[in-house]
Amino acid sequence: MYYEGFGAGTADLCIIAEEDGRPVGAAWTRIMNDYGHVDDETPSFAISLYKEYRGQGIGTEMMKAMLALLKEQGYEQASLAVQKENYAVRMYQKLGFEIVDENTEEYIMICRL
Repeated sequence: MYYEGFGAGTADLCIIAEEDGRPVGAAWTRIMNDYGHVDDETPSFAISLYKEYRGQGIGTEMMKAMLALLKEQGYEQASLAVQKENYAVRMYQKLGFEIVDENTEEYIMICRL
């Protein structure tokens, strides 16, 4: 669901981080029925960064760029799901994401744009 048919939806957006022309991470959104789904108007985030590039601010910069792009595209909010013990919870909160729901393992977070 994260990549099949990617590009067909208006919220199918992707930002790639590169070092020396080599991809080291990506942040992408789409409206999909994933763990972070809140409604059919809100893009859900997915983000991945090679382990050796974590903790350097790259993920934060990709998230900021994607939030700006979503706002520019007219979206009012974005959502994501994150495991409660994931260190990235704090990063998401610093970027404006708020916990709106949770289950035993994950937080559902929304950033209002």
